[in-house]
Amino acid sequence: MKKILLIAALPLLLTGCTSPSLFRDTDSPAVTSYVQGNPFPPSETLAVTGETPLNFRNQVGVWLPYMHFEDYMSGKTADEFRQAVHSMLDDYKAQDVNTVYFHAHPCGDAYYDSDIFPKGVYLDGDYDPLAIVTEEAHSIGISLHAWINPLRCQTQEQMDSLPDDFIIKKWLYDPECSCVKLVGSRYYLDPAYTEVTELVCRCAEEILEKYPVDGIHIDDYFYPSTDPEFDRTEFERSGSADLSLWRQENCTRLVKSLCDTVKIHGDGFVFGISPQGNISADYETQYADVRLWSGSKDYCDYIVPQIYFGFKNAACPFEATLKQWEELTSGSEVSLIIGLAAYKTGKEDKWAGVAGQDEWINDPDIISRQTELVKQSSADGYALYY
Repeated sequence: MKKILLIAALPLLLTGCTSPSLFRDTDSPAVTSYVQGNPFPPSETLAVTGETPLNFRNQVGVWLPYMHFEDYMSGKTADEFRQAVHSMLDDYKAQDVNTVYFHAHPCGDAYYDSDIFPKGVYLDGDYDPLAIVTEEAHSIGISLHAWINPLRCQTQEQMDSLPDDFIIKKWLYDPECSCVKLVGSRYYLDPAYTEVTELVCRCAEEILEKYPVDGIHIDDYFYPSTDPEFDRTEFERSGSADLSLWRQENCTRLVKSLCDTVKIHGDGFVFGISPQGNISADYETQYADVRLWSGSKDYCDYIVPQIYFGFKNAACPFEATLKQWEELTSGSEVSLIIGLAAYKTGKEDKWAGVAGQDEWINDPDIISRQTELVKQSSADGYALYY
């Protein structure tokens, strides 16, 4: 496990949403035998032939976020990019990683050949990153999920430089449209609008129709603000009495529509959500109804709570938070994958409280201890974020 942390540091919805045939038989005995220090072994999958999706219930996942694209994408030729990706994925494969979440649509842009969104800022070469990453992952038996941020868009400065026919920019300058809103220096889509849901689903659909990816993955960028002014007009127009519940309903509509979109393309594809690990914060700051989504296969196939906390974290100690998420998924067919904060190793955790702020500095084995607890839990795997 110590080796995988070094690797990570280099770049580091419709009823019946989940098909049990995608994953290991849920009636099979739980996996209890492991090689010391190794992640979960892969479970049975669909046949790996042609366009058939490759997915694992017992995931060992890694995020490939856009913040690192500059390191191995900017100024690179297609061959140079491919070589960097090949080397990185080979390293992950050697450590039993079986699933990669590639940031295909991070900020209203595209790191793939899109007819809807402008090219990502770190892509200055004439090649298709998603096509290359998918091909390289599949060549060594790694599942590739296209990771999209549904609501986050460009900064104000970036938006000004984009073509006027970009759909989000057209919405922005349409006096009759309020789908796009500025929060700080960045634009966000407002999930209150069905037009927004439709656009996000078009993004997922475009990827699924153009690429042999194995699934669609979203993270925790839901509502960007708790300020009632963000959507006061839309809330008052809705006739709803409770702002929090109304916002939760908007997020759930978006999530379920995405799941529907994925499933329309075939039962072999999976849809996953990675919300915040702090369940209270999911509801209070982002209006993400994780209890609903975790408890029913109608909304996702797998959920990856970002339990980015040490054992001594004052608000959300790791072990207690893991148990909370086990309870949320208990009795459902939603696969629970635990998101772990590899990026915190060796760093101060200033929001963890007095007892926890230096934990990641003083204890270099936190991730190893956490993966051991995950193996002993009812979770189906874990994913590392740098």
